[in-house]
Amino acid sequence: MGGVKSKMAAKFAFFPPDPPSYGVAVEDEATGRLVMTEVPRLQGVEVRRLRTNRGTEIVAMHVRNPGAKFTVLYSHGNAADLGQMYELFVELSRCLRVNLMGYDYSGYGQSSGKASEQNTYADIEAAYRCLKETYGTHEEDIILYGQSVGSGPTLDLATRLPHLRAVVLHSPILSGLRVMYPVKDTYCFDIYKNIEKIPHVNCPVLVIHGTDDNVVKIYHGKQLWELCKEKYEPLWIQGGNHCNLELYPDFIRHLRKFISAIEKSPAIKNESAESSDFSDAPRTSSDFSEFSRKSIDQWEKSRLSTDNSEFPRKRSDQKEMSRPSTNSSDLPRKSTEQKSRPSIDRTEKPRQSTDRREKSRTSTDRREKSRKSVDHADKVNDNPDQPEKPRKSIDRFGDMMRSVGLCNIDCFKDKASGP
Repeated sequence: MGGVKSKMAAKFAFFPPDPPSYGVAVEDEATGRLVMTEVPRLQGVEVRRLRTNRGTEIVAMHVRNPGAKFTVLYSHGNAADLGQMYELFVELSRCLRVNLMGYDYSGYGQSSGKASEQNTYADIEAAYRCLKETYGTHEEDIILYGQSVGSGPTLDLATRLPHLRAVVLHSPILSGLRVMYPVKDTYCFDIYKNIEKIPHVNCPVLVIHGTDDNVVKIYHGKQLWELCKEKYEPLWIQGGNHCNLELYPDFIRHLRKFISAIEKSPAIKNESAESSDFSDAPRTSSDFSEFSRKSIDQWEKSRLSTDNSEFPRKRSDQKEMSRPSTNSSDLPRKSTEQKSRPSIDRTEKPRQSTDRREKSRTSTDRREKSRKSVDHADKVNDNPDQPEKPRKSIDRFGDMMRSVGLCNIDCFKDKASGP
């Protein structure tokens, strides 16, 4: 079954640019300093070769921002490499005031090896280790950013980092198979089963998706957002497709807002969490099999738990249970009637008893009205908050990025079938 899965991944998922859009050269023989060729020489950019625990050597670039508090670890889309992403990475670092590390998957750009799901998991682990060991970056200061296919390694790593600061999912996929077919069940030969992993991410998650994406439909992003534990206001870009979201002014504006929000929120401190250090042994499961079909049931329960209406409804049910106790006024009415019968005055006291019953009936009606008003308020609260519509912006970030080639239109399509 693993062989079938590997063939499916190679045939439908990975389309590295051929030839690569850049080269790597040694700038300083004494220090071994590397530079990328075919791209502008810019200050603050370092190039490294990183060894993965699966034996491949990948190329990574680190962009330093002097005023940065966070570092973004960016996993790019399917039909791109570092040369094509270079200027965007530099501009994102500047506009968001973050350090940024991007890397090429095995078989992409000047990285060795062959593209596969397992290798991408090892690739992002190598980049993460570099941030910790070479640049001294703490886990709680890292934001994982996954674009399209990059959402796969991003979420896989995020489930194993308990102190991670945040995650950004850009045009993400539910799973590889779900991109091609609208299946409801999860199969063992599927790849990048993000639908099963997203409920296990403990940090805030921002989802960005275009409404006119004809490669990865917007319901992928919306369903992943619904399954998040820590939801952040999503960005559904009206008219955006799979490869042009960076050109919309709201794109950079919403990212700035997100960075500002997590900067003000405290980092996750979970002392009971397991260590996030990885062993050198390769992962034995590429489909996160520990979350088997049972996790699908948990996902369904998670969807119910995200519906805020469940909680007001339960409180309303508790009020229903308490209603019989409010009708205890019937008992005083009976005792009152029994006491009034032996009375010598058979005209006045029955009238008093009737008045008491009327008062009791009035107070009961008031309680009923009060209960109805509470139930009505609960129903009003049942309506979940709707995501805020993207706002208009005069931000010119899109104009600056129009020259960047980011299209992933061939994502998950067979080469023989053409675009």
